[in-house]
Amino acid sequence: MRAEDSATAETPIAVHTSPRTAPDTRAESGPAPSAPAHRSGTLQAALGVTAFSLTFPATVWGLEGFGPWSLVAVRSVLAAVIAGGCLLALRVPAPVRRHWAGLAVVAAGVVLGFPLLTTLALETSTTAHAAVVVGLLPLTTALFSALRTGARPSRMFWVAAVAGAAAVIAFTVQQSGGALTSADAYLFGALLICAAGYTEGGRLARVMPGWQVIGWALVLCLPLTVPGALVALSYEPVHLTAHSVTGLLWVAAGSQFVGLVVWYRGMAAIGIPKASQLQLAQPLLTLVWSVLLLGEHLTPAAPLTAAAVLVCIAATQRARG
Repeated sequence: MRAEDSATAETPIAVHTSPRTAPDTRAESGPAPSAPAHRSGTLQAALGVTAFSLTFPATVWGLEGFGPWSLVAVRSVLAAVIAGGCLLALRVPAPVRRHWAGLAVVAAGVVLGFPLLTTLALETSTTAHAAVVVGLLPLTTALFSALRTGARPSRMFWVAAVAGAAAVIAFTVQQSGGALTSADAYLFGALLICAAGYTEGGRLARVMPGWQVIGWALVLCLPLTVPGALVALSYEPVHLTAHSVTGLLWVAAGSQFVGLVVWYRGMAAIGIPKASQLQLAQPLLTLVWSVLLLGEHLTPAAPLTAAAVLVCIAATQRARG
């Protein structure tokens, strides 16, 4: 998906060498971004988190009219159509061969694995309980990043990250009554596979524009998602309603494409571990949307947890890797 003119427009994200010669293993401890680039990267990552926070409520809406397999397959196809249209319009050549393995990890993690596992979980789990996944995701992503890229965040970073994750987990478990459900296997599987996809996508976004990372991952899945959608739609009944169509369109365009575009751009600008900690706020945002869109109720613990999470986010942003 990369065109030479688009590479110039994406210079805050891509390294200033040719994508055919840039190394794939650039560490998170590389040169620090300038203050404007850091602010821009933080804003883009935050926009990605906001888009992701609507995913679970939108999925619940989508499940009102689609089966879980149909919803996941159709959303991926629609997102791939958007991405493919951008690729064709800009005449972007295919990535070089060495990038395809990383794109396959992104595809398995954020295009197929996470959407499918969380959608299956949301058939029997509330959005509050499913938010446990998102609460653990920043810490898990930082761990994957350290293993994959050789990043070594400071002790203060890890203390703040663990504290923030613990606060979010405690809150979301309390919201669900402290009971574990059969959906937990799906949720924890989704956590691991999504963290791998985020890490690999953030690494690739340093050598190609972030929108191209998710765009190629979506197109890469078309040989699976198109026949999967046809089979699923033939077996699962479809009832089109305003909620189900809106939910489908959001998870396809907002969560699956636009949200990931700005998310990967943000990660490339400020680093995978620090960007991932912004996601600590995602479960709380999801719970707010759950109240507004699904009619769920929050306990008085919500503002206290929100304050604790914001403190942890501030600490991780100040920590030096």
